[in-house]
Amino acid sequence: MSPIKFIIPIVVFTLLAANCDESGKEVQENIGHFKKRSVSTRIDSVKYKSEIYRLDTLFTKLYKTGSFNGNVLIAKGEDIIYQKSFGYGIKETHQTLNDSSLFQLASVSKVITAVATLLLYEKGKLQLDTKVSDILPEFPYKAITVKQLLTHRSGLPNYTYFCGDYIDNTVCTVSNQMLLDIIVKHQPKAYLNPDVRFNYCNTNFALLALIIEKVSKKNYSDFLKEELFIPLGMKHSYTALNIDSTKEHITRGYTMKYACVANDCYDGVLGDKGVYMTTYDLFLLSTALFQHKLLSKETQQLAYAPHSAEKKMSNYGLGWRMKNMHDSNKEVFHNGWWHGYRTAFHRRLKDSLTIIVLSNRLNKSVYSTGRIYAAIDGPKASCFSQETEDE
Repeated sequence: MSPIKFIIPIVVFTLLAANCDESGKEVQENIGHFKKRSVSTRIDSVKYKSEIYRLDTLFTKLYKTGSFNGNVLIAKGEDIIYQKSFGYGIKETHQTLNDSSLFQLASVSKVITAVATLLLYEKGKLQLDTKVSDILPEFPYKAITVKQLLTHRSGLPNYTYFCGDYIDNTVCTVSNQMLLDIIVKHQPKAYLNPDVRFNYCNTNFALLALIIEKVSKKNYSDFLKEELFIPLGMKHSYTALNIDSTKEHITRGYTMKYACVANDCYDGVLGDKGVYMTTYDLFLLSTALFQHKLLSKETQQLAYAPHSAEKKMSNYGLGWRMKNMHDSNKEVFHNGWWHGYRTAFHRRLKDSLTIIVLSNRLNKSVYSTGRIYAAIDGPKASCFSQETEDE
């Protein structure tokens, strides 16, 4: 196995054997690399000593047992508690991961699309109860609204299941517009009538990307760049259509046996997936949301409200899954799974806690956030966040 690289831009502790007291030796790495960043990363190393030890013990064990390959960033507010890379970005060339490594966010991209949609809502350019067909006139399902797309209550079928019936093997890439054209021409049978119940469906967020383009008069990639990435200082964020596959820090997605997962024709569809990002850029987005720099408190409360009463144990808002909807430990999150990538982006609202785990290998440990919360809160804290839904 490759060596584990420390990339924590703070004072951390060298962990020796199993003796917690011996973890007090401080090392400082990459400070210069982070000085120009727009969010403070100063840490009270004494205050977070126990959290750092428990988190590193957890992830080091997962890595050494072959259960994790990826990048981790955990923060409270603006303070990064823990940031570290484990394993390979590209195994064939023995290229190890580092804090600049780019990951396909998979369905965590839905959070980005939801935020972009709500930006248009706040600017008064889009109403959530607007019919999709009022924006995309050719769209044949006339009763479906923008809000029903955001909340997965449209009843539409998943495009990855029906598109293959209408394209042949000469089609290398399906675009969002091509997807809409297929829907218009063939009108695949809906799974449900609109607003009957929650039904997770990638088609919803692929259509939202088209709505963003139609309303903003910018293509989806440019809108994200100009309205989110540049204003927030997210310098290492791209979509599948504007990322250079030869970039120095690009990664490849792998199976558990390290077989490289090939791209397919659906990689050209954006909105439901297709955003590439570093852990740090995703942290910048989380911080901007906590500080209401991007969306107002009222809009975020709407996004974090449960919109499917029939779901009793968990729920879905406007682009966010959620746990513990009615107590102080409320957690909003999204997971992802696409072409060898598994991703987790979790946020606890009461203490502005951000958990980001990005893997380019199909490790299910990415979704075991209960262990991460236990490491942060300490052994006496209740482990309220259990295994969460994958995608």
